[in-house]
Amino acid sequence: MQDSIRNIAIIAHVDHGKTTLVDALLYQSEAFRVRGENTTLIMDSNELERERGITIFSKNASIRYKGHKINIVDTPGHADFGGEVERIMRMVNGALLLVDAKDGPMPQTKFVLKKALQAGHRIIVVINKIDVPEARPNWVLNHTFDLFIELGATDEQAEFPVIYTSATQGKAGIDPQLENMTNIEPLFEMITREIPPPRILDTPTQMLVVNTFYDNYKGHIAIGPLMSGSIRKAQPLMQIKTDGTQVPGKALAVMSFDGISRVEVDEAQAGDIVAIAGIENVKIGETLADFENPIALPPIHIDDPTVKMLFSINSSPLAGREGEYSSARLLKARVEREALADVALKVTSVGNSDSTFTVSGRGELHLSIFIEKMRREGYEFQVGRPEVIFHEMDGLKLEPFEDVHIECPEEFSGAVIEKMGRRKAEMHEMKVERGIAYLHFLVSTRGLIGYRSEFLTDTKGAGIMDMLFHDYLPWQGELRATPHGSLIAFESGVSSLHGLLGAQERGTLFIHPGTEIYEGMIVGRNAKAEDLMVNVCKTKKLTNMRSKGDGVAEHFDTPVALSLEEAIEYLGDDELLEVTPKSLRIRKAILNKHDRKRATV
Repeated sequence: MQDSIRNIAIIAHVDHGKTTLVDALLYQSEAFRVRGENTTLIMDSNELERERGITIFSKNASIRYKGHKINIVDTPGHADFGGEVERIMRMVNGALLLVDAKDGPMPQTKFVLKKALQAGHRIIVVINKIDVPEARPNWVLNHTFDLFIELGATDEQAEFPVIYTSATQGKAGIDPQLENMTNIEPLFEMITREIPPPRILDTPTQMLVVNTFYDNYKGHIAIGPLMSGSIRKAQPLMQIKTDGTQVPGKALAVMSFDGISRVEVDEAQAGDIVAIAGIENVKIGETLADFENPIALPPIHIDDPTVKMLFSINSSPLAGREGEYSSARLLKARVEREALADVALKVTSVGNSDSTFTVSGRGELHLSIFIEKMRREGYEFQVGRPEVIFHEMDGLKLEPFEDVHIECPEEFSGAVIEKMGRRKAEMHEMKVERGIAYLHFLVSTRGLIGYRSEFLTDTKGAGIMDMLFHDYLPWQGELRATPHGSLIAFESGVSSLHGLLGAQERGTLFIHPGTEIYEGMIVGRNAKAEDLMVNVCKTKKLTNMRSKGDGVAEHFDTPVALSLEEAIEYLGDDELLEVTPKSLRIRKAILNKHDRKRATV
């Protein structure tokens, strides 16, 4: 045992306060100083995380408390980023399960807790947001215990310690009375008392690579727990790949975590979470072992992806104008680099093509976050409609299914049930409490694609929908839940107000006057379930005659500005999304009208 070290993960449903609690622990730890101007959500350093208010990438921090070093890993709460949670469980020896004092255990609480229990970890239940007026800690505690039993917790795991916190106020206590709390110290005490120290293996040096990233100065950096032995700067190591291949290497730099920073050390001891620089092309799941006596650690198991999308170079008439990186070579290098850092993401080439790839992930959000990252880095490319990944077993075609939990005002529940019925969803539970309807459906992932924005419209933004992968079940047959019709540009040019006024009578527009368009580009959604060609470039014929009141009644409606997720959800089977750092354009895969007709014959 390495008694002075504790390695813990913080797991929870989305928006239950993980990152805020880590802030409180960092601020009240010994010798920590905030670096930079940001004073809240220190761990959510990524721009995308701050904009969306969710944790997407797992991150490490370290705090000191009464002679103990506590390594903390902040994990995502969304099931689409489950790959992050699964591998982090191999890095730690215990977990803090954060539960909202008002909402209690939520669907994705079940997902992250299941992974922690399967790893055999000791769990501390933290009931957070005890300061909100609607807090009901006893009800939450009972439901949390039920969830432990439901997930098959051992007797020891079910006897979990409980602590109550207000992360925003930086307070914790063993009873739910906020006025009796003064600081976060009771949580520190519970961590050092209840979480076991890391167990040291009686073997030569072994380190499991759990995370990787690239540094412009140090090159590839591998992060993971040092299971046995020690690693010194310039020490020779053996990189053992997942297929058993052994590659010699050297630790050019050895780093440990101090606060939210990595600091170089001369030597790292077993039990600590360390970062090693100098091992080229290191991948998650590999082992860095003793050079003379290399012994591999068990590889990391990650659940398979369920959704895939087609990525290819931009082939539109406007290609190459707005992106810094648009070539097939650069696109291929970028998607392959992402697959090294995100083990839940799989990349395969389509046929013999070097410009088209199939990228598979956990869900639409998982893939859309990757698309947004590439877009902000200056890449220009196009993607196809999300498709589910089918499996085959004993001659039977299987598809992924999701458990969908919905909360919405009771008045909107009828519309939700109707739309889910069209998607061949099976209702498992419905209850109404205090005017809020709680619905539980089992539905195919295929049926859910494109539904989220429709759901928000139906519930006027007041609905909450959580999805959790259930299993692969028999294929449900053809599914046409949402009839799809687009307004397609008739010719290339620049959109005019006169042309758009005529087109808006046919449906909902996506573009403004003065927008450069091309033939085959989708400029709006048709009110009917069929495609329609429109000429949005035509201009009004001018004459020297004037009529009183001419044009007074014309009104141009504000076009709908689709976000990236909405644009991906909108895509039809024969449509593509052109993604550039400045624009999102939806287009037909075959731009020419006559070529499209020939392709359908």
